[in-house]
Parts: sequence; C-alpha cells; structure tokens
Amino acid sequence: MSSTMLVVGPKLGVALVVLTLVAAAVVTMGKLGHGRQVMVAAVRAAVQLGAVSLLIAAIVASLWATAAFVALMCAVAAATSGRRVTGGRRGWWAGAPIVAGSMLVVLGLLLSGLVPLRGIAIVPVAGILIGGAMTATSLAGRRALDELTSRRGEVEAGLALGLLPREAVLLVCRPAAGQALVPALDQTRTVGLVTLPGAFVGVLLGGASPLAAGVTQLVVLVGLLAVEAVAVVLTVELVARGLLRPARRQHHRTDASARSRAVDPGAP
Repeated sequence: MSSTMLVVGPKLGVALVVLTLVAAAVVTMGKLGHGRQVMVAAVRAAVQLGAVSLLIAAIVASLWATAAFVALMCAVAAATSGRRVTGGRRGWWAGAPIVAGSMLVVLGLLLSGLVPLRGIAIVPVAGILIGGAMTATSLAGRRALDELTSRRGEVEAGLALGLLPREAVLLVCRPAAGQALVPALDQTRTVGLVTLPGAFVGVLLGGASPLAAGVTQLVVLVGLLAVEAVAVVLTVELVARGLLRPARRQHHRTDASARSRAVDPGAP
C-alpha cells in the first residue's frame, strides 16, 4: 500500500493553483469580502508547510525543540484568534483559552501514557488540539461581541432588573458563544459516516490496523470536545469581564456608568 494519498508532481502544483483561484474567484463573485485573503492564506500555507516539512525531523528529535515548537504554535494561534476577535492590543488575552484548553488535555494524555513522550507523537496531537482551541476561541469571541452589540438593550434591561454587569453580559452572549461548539459536535457525531478525519487516515497510512486508527481518532475527537468546551467557557468569561472587546468602540460618557460597563465591561 502506498504511504501517500496523493501523487507528488507537476499535476499536484497545478491542482493547488487551480483550487486556490477557484476559491478566490467564487468568494469575490459572491461579494463575501475575502477574495484576497483566500490567496494569501493558500500561499502562506504552502510556505509554512514547506518550512515545517524541512524542519520537522530536527524538531521531533529533541524534546526541547518539540516544546519550543508547541509554544510557537500556541503563540501564533493566540495572535490569530486575538486579531479575529478584537483586532486591538488586548487580543493577547485570546491566548488564555487556547493555552488552558489545549495544554491541559495534552498534559493529561502525556501523564496517562496514552501519548508517548516523543516529539513525533506530541507535535501532531498538540497541533490538532491547539487548532481546535483557536477556532473555538475565535468563533465564541466574535459571536459574543456581535451579540452584545446587537442586543445592547437587553443588557441594559438586565441591569435595570438588578443584575450585576457581568451577569447581564453573560445572559446575552453565553448562548450565542455556545454555538462555537457546533462544528466539533457535528464532526464527532458524523465521524466514520461523513468524514474520515486526518488522525484516522494518518495512522492507517502509517501501517497501523483500522482498529488502532479508530481508537486514535476517537481520543482526538473527544479531546477536541474537551479543549473547545474549556476554550469557549473561558472566552465568554473574558468577554464578560471586558478583557476581550473590540479595539474601536465609541463610548458615551454619561452618569449611567454602570450601564456602559455592562455593555462593554472593560470601558473606563
């Protein structure tokens, strides 16, 4: 059996270019506003994966290098999510849900012995979990902040009823932020019926039995649910406390300062 799913050659390069152009063209014609970003993302992915492919052997050979690479993954994920959620200086707070969610599960898997203390095992597992935490944090943060903006009156109504600012914010944004868990839930529910995720396919191509591949994928999927649940809860809490908020927002300074803090808990 071949150890690769694709035939590497000129045709692969042409296919990648065509797929990128199709995606960018569809996004542009659909006026979704991300045509250029599709192109940039594809180019960045090619460059970054090429660099990692060249360095991965050296990285996984050393536990110190592996730890440094995992830290780099966390930093990039935090910067990416922070930019998506706030676009401001406080975006670094997005790193808290990402690190807390993913590293707790990674450490648990290492301490239990389910993942061996080897770079070749740690890097892919950590990458999958960090990526899941990043996606959940970005989705939860954006949904929570959008909800606070569109339902400002409900927050103020909660204050009028005697709720504390944090409680009023949570009442409005928590259900919307919880929708960030839907992709992970759907993926877990339909695994094996709709999709065969990367961990399953990778273990199979590595020569393991289908049973071993299935067990590995199950651990990854359940781990992702735990990681994303922690990330979403912490993200909502950060929004409620005003630590994650849009970079630009006009504040109306009135005597009703408590109401302003409820809508934007970090406001002065």
